[in-house]
Amino acid sequence: MRRGLLHVGAWALTTAAAVTLSWFGVRSVLHGTAYDPPRALPIAAPASSPPQISATHRPRPTTATPPPARPPASAVPPQRPPGTPKSSAPAGGGSGDVHPYGVRGGRVVLDLQPASASLVSATPNSGWQMQVWTQDGWLRVTFTSSSGTQASSVFCTWNGHAPSVQTFED
Repeated sequence: MRRGLLHVGAWALTTAAAVTLSWFGVRSVLHGTAYDPPRALPIAAPASSPPQISATHRPRPTTATPPPARPPASAVPPQRPPGTPKSSAPAGGGSGDVHPYGVRGGRVVLDLQPASASLVSATPNSGWQMQVWTQDGWLRVTFTSSSGTQASSVFCTWNGHAPSVQTFED
């Protein structure tokens, strides 16, 4: 019995020493680590979309010129049937343009360059899950409802041409 207690005590002491030594090693490495703050890119919402509200929304600084007026509700194009592309316009020239795309399942923000595109952010709505695929020449973000009965996708291609974005609702 005494020998068993001796082994248990030695094991406990050795384990405590190993954990303490590991903690101080990890702490010293992490203590000197500094992370850059996330980079925020400006998002130019299309004039026909309603204002977006999010936890990261910050008011724009005031300028000498007033912002353009929002078009009347009658100027908003009608909804397309589910499963059909909503848009397929190539990006204009320039040094890149950040565009938001809202679908039933969430919101995707893309940085469209003249010959490529990159994902800035993708945020699923409440009750939706998200999956992202990226390859050379294309990217896809799909939102799936928790029940698995509905899906929304934003698909962007730029293989040998300016980026083209399509959104789908299933």
